[in-house]
Amino acid sequence: MSCKENYLEVLDKVKKDLEKAGRDISECTLVAVSKTKPLELLKEAYDAGCRDFGENYVQELVDKIPNMPEDVRWHMIGHLQTNKVKYLIGKTYLIHSVDTVKLAKEIGKQSEKAGIVTDILLEVNVAEEESKFGFTADNIMDGVREIAKIPGVCIKGLMTSAPICEDSEENRVYFRKLKQLSIDIKKQNIDNVYMGFLSMGMSGDYEVALSEGSTYVRVGTAIFGERDYSKKN
Repeated sequence: MSCKENYLEVLDKVKKDLEKAGRDISECTLVAVSKTKPLELLKEAYDAGCRDFGENYVQELVDKIPNMPEDVRWHMIGHLQTNKVKYLIGKTYLIHSVDTVKLAKEIGKQSEKAGIVTDILLEVNVAEEESKFGFTADNIMDGVREIAKIPGVCIKGLMTSAPICEDSEENRVYFRKLKQLSIDIKKQNIDNVYMGFLSMGMSGDYEVALSEGSTYVRVGTAIFGERDYSKKN
């Protein structure tokens, strides 16, 4: 199938999964993860109605922006190094992967320089995998309190990347835990903190994530096919 057909098929499945969970289609956005993918495939997805694209690498995101329509919403979903932040400011709709206070401070600093406020999600390594970045369930509340005071950023919610597994049901516990963390944080009524967004669920487990309250599912392989990492920036 073409990329356009793949996108429409995934979107239809997302709609059905939301209906099954008793949720409205407006409650979740499908982010097409386009890292390492050529512009012609992004344009195919765009023509199918996609407006939200997720990138892992700053240079790749920056290079693609001028070659895509202006109404595209760009999501930074990969690990972000502080020295790359300055290239990204003002170009993203949402940064999903803020995994340290230090990174949040740099985003705030560069955003203030540009005279804008950058919307961010805080990444939580709920499964505590050694290979993954992020706050832990134990220290996320402290991180939220500290980052909420930083000018130039606004905390919109939480993000997690669950373990890769054969049975997506195994990840339900992690999605449920992230949802509960967002509820616990919201109850604190901290200024500059809005727990409206939950970025969780990818190609292999987004159905489970949607049933647990995800508002952003990040799907790459099911839309664009396998990735070619030799093109990594």
